[in-house]
Amino acid sequence: MIVKNIKLTHVRVPLVEPFRISSGAVAEKDGIVVRVETDELVGFGESSPMAGSFYSSDTPESCWRELSESLAPPLIGADCTADSVSRMAGSNFAKAGLETAFWDVEAKRAGKPLCEILGGEAKPVESGLAVGLYDDPADMLRTIERYLVDGYKRVKIKIERGRDVELVRAVRSTFGDIPLFVDANGAYDLSDIEVFKALDDFGLMMFEQPFPGPMLQELAQLQCKVRTPVCLDESLESEADVRRAIELGSMKIANIKIQRVGGFGPALAIYEICKEHGIPVWVGTMPELGIGQAQGMALATLSHCVYPTDVEASLRWFRDDIIHPYLEVRDGYLDPGCAYEVSEAKLKEYAI
Repeated sequence: MIVKNIKLTHVRVPLVEPFRISSGAVAEKDGIVVRVETDELVGFGESSPMAGSFYSSDTPESCWRELSESLAPPLIGADCTADSVSRMAGSNFAKAGLETAFWDVEAKRAGKPLCEILGGEAKPVESGLAVGLYDDPADMLRTIERYLVDGYKRVKIKIERGRDVELVRAVRSTFGDIPLFVDANGAYDLSDIEVFKALDDFGLMMFEQPFPGPMLQELAQLQCKVRTPVCLDESLESEADVRRAIELGSMKIANIKIQRVGGFGPALAIYEICKEHGIPVWVGTMPELGIGQAQGMALATLSHCVYPTDVEASLRWFRDDIIHPYLEVRDGYLDPGCAYEVSEAKLKEYAI
């Protein structure tokens, strides 16, 4: 497809409440909306790192520079595909915005939902509730209670050193045997092994990213000493990372984030490796704005994505969204077959 034009819009949308994990907190969501116009159709993608190196070294500012200075300009007038973008040098977060826009064009050209182009099907997708850290655990419990009425299929809570076992105990005491797991965002190391042995007693679904991303050897040691499956997220940025983690026994579950790995092509390659080796998969989010969230929902329809996705309702995280209609969770499910449009009015309103 011949690229006629690429338009980048950096937007900032306020969150419902500050989102806090072990490495920091944010009150607004930045996203770079990528509009690719080809000789046939228009596709949208989203480059969506959190501000301030929240999850990685990539930031909205660094991705803006890459997209505007080195990634987008060479594509104008060229005959390109999503795979062309994947082969370009650049950060995964920046490339994801372009790469997924080309997939959007392909889906529109085929006249099919994006999920079918990816190899899934337009079926309801289970949604899971993610809850950040709060100064007062009572606020965490109230948040869980507020959203469980929407039927979310599991709950994930963030933990950090000194705020872990007691948080899980509080959730179990209040809500009983709900599907539950913890996400450490790499805040611990092997010196904290006793914390995870204590958490082993709460019947959790998984420990998500207990140690920093590069610590695959140490994560394998942890998995040998606990019953709860270790799930990797920040560790999985490439196919090589996934193969190494499987070889070492560093994980029993994989969380694939489209943004982190650089788009749908790399995500599908990682998915196939996990499927081949019997590693269950689920789809995570940052969370992104509506474009990225809908893309995650589409990927989550694949058959080997066996745990509920982190994709939640638009108004769960954001005071507004850049798509219409909003994403909604009904009785714990999302509808990947529901068509949405990017709102030019909202892009203009939230552009910075």
